[in-house]
Amino acid sequence: MTVGIVGLGLIGGSLAKAYKRDPSVTVLGWNRTASTAEFALLDGSIDGILTGENLKDCELVLISLYPQAAMDYMSEHADDFSKTGIVMDCSGVKRQICAFAFPLAEAHGFTFVGGHPMAGTQFSGYKYARANLYDRAPMVIVPPRYDDPDFLQRVKELLRPAGFGRISVTTAEEHDEMIAFTSQMAHVVSNGYIKSPTAARHKGFSAGSYKDLTRVAWLNAPMWSELILDNRDNMLTELDAFIASMAAYRQAIAAGDFDVLCALLEEGKRRKEEIDG
Repeated sequence: MTVGIVGLGLIGGSLAKAYKRDPSVTVLGWNRTASTAEFALLDGSIDGILTGENLKDCELVLISLYPQAAMDYMSEHADDFSKTGIVMDCSGVKRQICAFAFPLAEAHGFTFVGGHPMAGTQFSGYKYARANLYDRAPMVIVPPRYDDPDFLQRVKELLRPAGFGRISVTTAEEHDEMIAFTSQMAHVVSNGYIKSPTAARHKGFSAGSYKDLTRVAWLNAPMWSELILDNRDNMLTELDAFIASMAAYRQAIAAGDFDVLCALLEEGKRRKEEIDG
């Protein structure tokens, strides 16, 4: 199998390294900064440079770029993709890119599947890429059709060498609604929390709670800004719910109301137990 990786940052670089673990897979890679792809070739993470000419040889093309850049790449290479292969993006939002890519694929005779590998770190860039990033991690896919189990099995088999633990099939709408809560909100809350003036004096007073809550405050601001604004309706819904919750806590604390505060905290604890067990 030949796999093409477009974009060799943390996500794409880790995909390249993961697929290279399988000796039956040939990995071709491209990066906007050519020196990164050349370094990946040197260190053995890819077998060759991905070009417009050899795209047609790829059974699977994984596009690991920001959403707009991914759409631009697909538009530019719409006639270069294999007619029998799969093209999949790996961006963190799905509605915009699927609405663009499904008709583009149909018009040019290739097959597009929306994808979102659910793994990462607070760091970005190729130097942080690692082969085991996706081992046992969830992968979410948005296929062009839901009534063909053989097609879905083929997609899962193409993704198998990356090491994903669970592959979920959903719609672009459900994906973006859920990801606003599980990922984008976590980054915004963490990023806002660390702006407290007290944070500068935390050393010696902080342990696991602080580390857990602030880990993703260290983020790639341009990328997350694009993802959040592409999903602004779902994000505003989540933000409004969170702000309302915070207002209730604030009111109870300001009033010195032990019973109300305790009830709010118990409710949150109960919700955690109900949701996660």
